[in-house]
Amino acid sequence: MSGPALTPLHESYAWCRRLTRQTAHNFHFSFLTLPRDRYDAMCVLYAFMRLSDDLGDEPGRSPEQRRRELTHWRQALRAAHAGVPAEHPLWPAFADICRRFALPLEALEAVLDGVERDLEPQPIATFAELEQYCYCVAGAVGVCCIHLWGFRGEDAIPRAIDCGTALQLTNILRDLSEDAGLGRIYLPREDLHRFDYSEDDLRRGVCNDEFRELMRFQVDRARSYYRRAEELFPLVEPVGRPILRTMLKIYGGLLHEIERRRFDVYHSRVRLPRWKKLWFAASSICVAGRLAGERT
Repeated sequence: MSGPALTPLHESYAWCRRLTRQTAHNFHFSFLTLPRDRYDAMCVLYAFMRLSDDLGDEPGRSPEQRRRELTHWRQALRAAHAGVPAEHPLWPAFADICRRFALPLEALEAVLDGVERDLEPQPIATFAELEQYCYCVAGAVGVCCIHLWGFRGEDAIPRAIDCGTALQLTNILRDLSEDAGLGRIYLPREDLHRFDYSEDDLRRGVCNDEFRELMRFQVDRARSYYRRAEELFPLVEPVGRPILRTMLKIYGGLLHEIERRRFDVYHSRVRLPRWKKLWFAASSICVAGRLAGERT
């Protein structure tokens, strides 16, 4: 007997688009700057990232159960990357973008390494450890993104990793309270000790002078990655520059909002209004169009 029928390719793409529109929030605004084929590919990549992340956060399951599911998911990833998609609606479109854009398997598997790390959160001692975690959950994603957009030169790879790290550091600062409630503290212990701020202070949402100095240090560190990410612009194909600019503007805007609040991320969630994110997307397209006109 034959196994379950595969989702047709066009339905697989449609499924990924729906998931992206429903859940991507900040990212989806940047996707709108892409032509249709690259937009569809980004939706598929996002769907893979989202479903992978959900495996690590699924409530009601033990770490052992989630680890087994993650092992099966990794096997399905490898099969799809080799051109043999499983019956889940994600995999036919995912196999297609892997083939068309030569997505690196190592980077895709690194994403699952990051998810696996979060199954049983462990304290992060140093920034070097945090940087490696950021590579898994975001820097590797940046590497996959530039394969979808097109790039030239190997120098684009480390700058794409810097871009992902900048965005992930911003996420970590925005989500400090929520993550602490899940038992996840991503700020390195060496930084907490440096500013005399304890993990217990973080869990209790203490917003004192020591916390503000700690956060100022973290924001400055994140901005150093944003500056390096700017060097990626001339290395990606023109089609990818508006989405890159939009991502950096939206997440840089979140970082600015954290600073504007005097670093109080405990009492309400840091977010940007919808109109501002749309404005960033539209202005990025206009900038790209103007620069293209100046070159002709």
